[in-house]
Amino acid sequence: MIKNSVRLMMIAAMMTAGTAAAYAKDPMVGGAAMYPSKNIVENASHSKDHTTLVAAVKAAGLVKTLEGKGPFTVFAPTNEAFAKLPAGTVDTLLKPENKAQLTKILTCHVVAGDISSKTLASMIKKHGGTYDIKTVGGCVIKAKDSMGKITLTDEKGDVAHVTIANVKQSNGMIHVIDTVLLPK
Repeated sequence: MIKNSVRLMMIAAMMTAGTAAAYAKDPMVGGAAMYPSKNIVENASHSKDHTTLVAAVKAAGLVKTLEGKGPFTVFAPTNEAFAKLPAGTVDTLLKPENKAQLTKILTCHVVAGDISSKTLASMIKKHGGTYDIKTVGGCVIKAKDSMGKITLTDEKGDVAHVTIANVKQSNGMIHVIDTVLLPK
């Protein structure tokens, strides 16, 4: 019992420290400062780690939506995350005839609301260690705490790790992830 209490306190301290660091003024993502006064698309466009995501958002016609009032929480895969997909997948998805499929994949990374890692960790704990996140694309992503870090499991069973949390935007929040989340 005492060991479990100490372990939980250590996890909570690690998560709190990570959250505080992530809320630093104008955090850097992809070599660029992320300004809370700018919207999701404006900030993502400056990150050299998110050029594929920005190109995909443009090809899917989601720019106006993600520039909108929101709030939205976006789990933003990096270029490296897109590179993990089978060869040719990104090029195929960016074709106009695949816009519906691309839109489905991208909206599986977007949640209505402004959800911080602290809130997400609380929901994970409250729901017994796993919390089902319903995305605007209709996907269900399973969030878990893995030694003080949040992981997201998509409907195919692939696991993404939140590598940078709580990047505040004027219309929500970005959490950078290392794997593209896919629908069934």
